[in-house]
Amino acid sequence: MTTTPASTASDIGAVFPVLDLRVVAGDLELRGISDDDIVVLGALAAKGIHSPDRMPFSFPWTDVTPEELPLNFAQYHWRTRADFSPASWILNLGVRWRGELVGSRGVTTRNFVVRRTGETGSWLGIDHRGRGLGTAMRQAMCVLLFDHLGFTEITSGAFVDNPASLAVSRKVGYRVNGTERYERRGELAEMTMLALRPDDWVRPDVPVEVTGAERVRRLIGVAD
Repeated sequence: MTTTPASTASDIGAVFPVLDLRVVAGDLELRGISDDDIVVLGALAAKGIHSPDRMPFSFPWTDVTPEELPLNFAQYHWRTRADFSPASWILNLGVRWRGELVGSRGVTTRNFVVRRTGETGSWLGIDHRGRGLGTAMRQAMCVLLFDHLGFTEITSGAFVDNPASLAVSRKVGYRVNGTERYERRGELAEMTMLALRPDDWVRPDVPVEVTGAERVRRLIGVAD
């Protein structure tokens, strides 16, 4: 006798709910990153994210040739999907401005069910800077994390020579939470560590609509 499964997934979003996650704030949208999006974002990153003489990231993932970067980028995103579990997960969302993919915003955490905290990070294509998107996408991500996924703290960090990132953190309400010392391109670099709690958070001025969070909550082991 053959048996039929109680339920059958109809598409990849049903299998991995992060792909169906949507956060809309006016003209800005954060959305789960599909394979087609990986191609677009990889090409955007290969065009440049920062000037060659600077390195804003604690892990220097952009220090490869433009030819190498798209595959490295895709492999990273595939690994985060494969390794996603309640014990340890990275949630990455594509950032769209008026429908165009312009960058990415993500959060990394371990033992979230107990700790309820995670570190966020982001990047924008070099041609999309200076329009306030950094603040808008940070605030939209905070809506998702605080209001819908059960975070009670969000952390971040920026090298002391990255004033633009630090300015965004101040606008959103982050407080300085110490410093860390990194090796960056063979030299010492100091990073300012930051933490945000709900009471300090500066909410966005526009309404934010979140869809798909309920299934993501189940995926990360957070009870409804």
